[in-house]
Amino acid sequence: MKQHRNWLDKIFHVVKMDIQLISSNKSFGGYQKVFEHFSPTLQCNMKFGIYLPPKEIENEKFPVLFYLSGLTCTEQNVITKSGFQRFAAQYKIIVVTPDTSPRNCNIPNEDKKWNVGSGASMYVNAKLEPWNKHYQMFTYITDELYQLVQNTFPVIQDKISISGHSMGGHGALLCALLCPGKYKSVSLFAPVCNISNSPTLFDGLTALLGEEKETLQKWDTTFLVKEYDGPEMEILIHVGSDDEFLTNDLLIDNFMEAANERKDNKIKTKLFLEEGYDHGYYFISTFMGEHFKFHSSKLS
Repeated sequence: MKQHRNWLDKIFHVVKMDIQLISSNKSFGGYQKVFEHFSPTLQCNMKFGIYLPPKEIENEKFPVLFYLSGLTCTEQNVITKSGFQRFAAQYKIIVVTPDTSPRNCNIPNEDKKWNVGSGASMYVNAKLEPWNKHYQMFTYITDELYQLVQNTFPVIQDKISISGHSMGGHGALLCALLCPGKYKSVSLFAPVCNISNSPTLFDGLTALLGEEKETLQKWDTTFLVKEYDGPEMEILIHVGSDDEFLTNDLLIDNFMEAANERKDNKIKTKLFLEEGYDHGYYFISTFMGEHFKFHSSKLS
């Protein structure tokens, strides 16, 4: 125990000038922490959660799983509702849980609508003013936060995976498809798979990118999967049969059809439709263990 505390103290000493510890709670032998830092990419302060599994030997390093949350969420939703810490400790995986968007940027009406602005970054790089100064979430996730985690915490550099829920599932797919080979595995809970055709997300997406069809398709995974040119990718998906967004917003069938049309078999998708489950965290917590087992098999 003392050894584990000394290890954490060394981390905080190294990074205290760059990131600020907001909270720390012991969980399943490890520590669930939340940090805040100024992001040059987003030009605002950002929070992210990180679970550090229990350390057994000196200088032990761990694989990493990034988990991207959905529309309206912060870093807190998955931390407090999913119970992932049990599995992160069991499989010895660091879990990084970013916030879902820039916040408090003094953009007019950034908090007026639940599906536009704060909590609705769509994980893209915005093109239009006034959003483009701050809403560069794709670069933040795949570059800035990615490097911050690798440079700060005891990470095995080439063992990084990604997961996400709903809009965060869209974000996780974006990261994997647009950064071939960067993530060892991808898993999704009720992902948005054809975002440019989602009535719920369309307003927020076009506010950031405009309405030009070609531009929207560059951030739509159903179109991106057709052009993916990287190593073989296995994707695990769980979705509930009673998910209220399944038919109109998730559009998983569109993605599956596009992936299956590829003749090189590079995209291998396992889709599980779970009877009676909805879109929320009771659903996510039920199948979280299966996702950690999947990622552990790819990261070990």
